Amino acid sequence: MNDQNGTDTGNHETSPRAGMPPVAPPQPSRPPTSSLPILPPAVTVTDNTDVTDVTDDKPAPKAGEPRQTLFKVGFVVAGLVLLGLLTWWLATLIASGNEQAANQPPAPAVSESTSPSAQPTRGELPQDGVSALDYQLGDCFENFDPEATESRVVACTTGHSAQLVAVYRFPESDSYPGIAALREKGREICQDAGLTDAVANYVLMQRNAYPSDTSWEQGDRRVDCYVTADKGNIIMESLIP
Repeated sequence: MNDQNGTDTGNHETSPRAGMPPVAPPQPSRPPTSSLPILPPAVTVTDNTDVTDVTDDKPAPKAGEPRQTLFKVGFVVAGLVLLGLLTWWLATLIASGNEQAANQPPAPAVSESTSPSAQPTRGELPQDGVSALDYQLGDCFENFDPEATESRVVACTTGHSAQLVAVYRFPESDSYPGIAALREKGREICQDAGLTDAVANYVLMQRNAYPSDTSWEQGDRRVDCYVTADKGNIIMESLIP
């Protein structure tokens, strides 16, 4: 209803004027936010409250970790180099030792003719039936027979007729040298035997004993030099130092 002055005094709906286009509503002052992501509410940190970072579970690298990693790698590399050098040194040392052993000349034959204080170590004397292959340098023999295979060994301070004053042993690997070479070796060791001045007290001879080809095959490699009296058991002392 309109009053007389045409003033709108009631609440009523209005419609567009006849013949006028509809008027569009005014544009909002800022764009709507219905399509934007909704941010989570801010977290307020209070005492005894654990806050978990939901964006990244990886811990932040500590300062100095790259330097420590490089140091460890360098230490491992240095250890490998040192181990390689040690292995090379050991291999070189072993090869050198083998070469020296290969180039070393074979051990010479054993000669007992120059042994100092060549007294026998048999134990209690006299001893009967001692084999010729068991004679020891310095042994003194009663009633000595150079052709016998065994003898009676007595103390050199008692009467005896012979003494073993020099021994030479050929190497086990040697082949049988023959009678002439064995005789020559016997003369050589007798000449080199060091005798005491007591030899001037007796009439003495030198005798040799050496292996036959048969005894050589059985392992006999020794050449012996004896000093013997011309007769009887007249020698009363040792004739070697």
